[in-house]
Amino acid sequence: MIDVVQQVNSVRRQVGSRTIEPGGARTVTISQTYPAELEDVWDAVTNQERIPRWFSPVSGELKLGGRYQVEGNAGGTIERCDPPKSFAATWEFNGQVSWIEVRLAPEGDERTRFELEHIALESDEGLAFWELYGPGAVGLGWDLAFIGLALHFASGGEQVDPKAVEAWTMSDDGKQFIGLASEKWRDANVEAGFATPEGAKASADRTTAFYTGAEAPQEG
Repeated sequence: MIDVVQQVNSVRRQVGSRTIEPGGARTVTISQTYPAELEDVWDAVTNQERIPRWFSPVSGELKLGGRYQVEGNAGGTIERCDPPKSFAATWEFNGQVSWIEVRLAPEGDERTRFELEHIALESDEGLAFWELYGPGAVGLGWDLAFIGLALHFASGGEQVDPKAVEAWTMSDDGKQFIGLASEKWRDANVEAGFATPEGAKASADRTTAFYTGAEAPQEG
């Protein structure tokens, strides 16, 4: 279905911090270059009829100030839009509010880098969750979405079979991908100075166990 090592290595993963209007925040940034022109990638990530071909269906109004809802996932408000280069929105899920910023940039002929930054406030609850699971808790979810987009472009824009992707995720190859990508988020956590190597490994192991359906490691 997909070359595990190639996909892991094709993605850039960064962890950082920034200050937004409500206060200090931590960031998880993931990006990948796709073999498509800027306008085509923009259409793939903003066109409500096309998004379900590689992601989940999105209802609502995908325009500045509009409310949206990802089926079975988060919803929010489009706060900024600069087509075909960027947009920003709230990401509201399970009573918590974070933000996403999407940025597109051409990279040579018919290639475009798609970058997504997920921003969460440094609340006591958020920091406790980060310490327990690390950036991979959010990052791996976006990693899997990026696989969908990679398959979409590789097929010439065809519909990605969500059941096939789900089955692949639980296959040996899928679990290998999750494990390798989780290690990348672990390393980014250490590089950002948010965790010791030991602490980052423990957090990454818990997240890997969650995504693969394995029993989470015991603390202590």
